[in-house]
Amino acid sequence: MINEDEIIRYYGRRRGKALRPDRQSAYDEITPWARIALPEDGSMIDPRTLFDFPVKEVWLEIGFGNGEQLIHQATHNPDIGMIGCEPFMNGVAGLCRDMRDHKLRNIRIWQDDVRLLMPRLTEKSISRLFLLNSDPWPKTRHHRRRVVQTENLDAFHRLLKPGAEFRLSSDVPSLNAWQLEKTFLHPGFEWLANCAADWRTRPADMLGTRYQAKGLVQGRETMFFNFKAR
Repeated sequence: MINEDEIIRYYGRRRGKALRPDRQSAYDEITPWARIALPEDGSMIDPRTLFDFPVKEVWLEIGFGNGEQLIHQATHNPDIGMIGCEPFMNGVAGLCRDMRDHKLRNIRIWQDDVRLLMPRLTEKSISRLFLLNSDPWPKTRHHRRRVVQTENLDAFHRLLKPGAEFRLSSDVPSLNAWQLEKTFLHPGFEWLANCAADWRTRPADMLGTRYQAKGLVQGRETMFFNFKAR
């Protein structure tokens, strides 16, 4: 697990084009109360305390893009606290716009690398983890930049309650093989698939995103791998 004394090198984009006025205004309105700030004294955070009302569970999504899936889950699970991690400013602004339009209060935002947040969250405090269509980093020399690495799986397992779901997806065959092998071989996770349909079919409670639809048109079928924390 990464500790705060180590240097975290982030390789993805943090900002794209200038924000449109509606996204900028939503960002300015939402982030003051929704963005997570770590205590300066280095103390641990029970993620349930990040919300201003009692939540039944806390779910975490790493790399939420424009936030479509996060908005879907928050809307359909109003008693669940959702934490979304995304360093890309434009994606965060898009999420803020939808949070404002849907009047959602059960989402909190970590606008940085998730490896900086995970060590500060209390053990066994997350009930579901989403890692959906992450950057495949296709070049061999860049494979160490992929999110699914043994050290990150260790950190995920520390955070997940026993029996919690860990959901992964990708439409890139090489990344699917990588994620499946790494997670399957990790002693902290159990693969829940019984047949091919289990990884070829999107879970019923998940949204089909625009990114996934675009990939399908281009001949890239998204695979879904559901694991359970032991």
